[in-house]
Amino acid sequence: MTTIPEVATTPEVMEREFSLMTAVTRLDFLSRRDNVVVDAPNDSADDDDDWASFKAGTHNTQLDAEEALELLALGEVVARKAHDNRQLGIVAALRGGADWARIGRALAVSPRAAWEKHVSWLDAQAAARRSGAPDALTPDEVAAARSRAGRRPA
Repeated sequence: MTTIPEVATTPEVMEREFSLMTAVTRLDFLSRRDNVVVDAPNDSADDDDDWASFKAGTHNTQLDAEEALELLALGEVVARKAHDNRQLGIVAALRGGADWARIGRALAVSPRAAWEKHVSWLDAQAAARRSGAPDALTPDEVAAARSRAGRRPA
């Protein structure tokens, strides 16, 4: 008898396999299924067998252990990818001419806190690249981003 190897449901594996949008979509699906949340406007087609069984309450909506672990790992993947996208958004905002006051407002933090988080992220990108992470910003990209970030706001 052969045993089926356990699927590695880790954020590191999923992070490589899922885009942010795909991870969010799957996270949303599993979360809604576990919580039995069905939107009537979006799910009103009763001819859809899968959703009809959810609406009728005849489908077991409780996640099994593997799905629950997937939900947990996907939450971590989404948080990581969202964090990276936030920092790339800051880079784009600076490149577009936004100042730290506006960036801070967009993040609901002070300009100084936004700058400090961004510079800390740039430090982490530089360290990751030195450690061999191919997806981290290059030294030239880090230098350009630091230049755009300017001095710490008062």
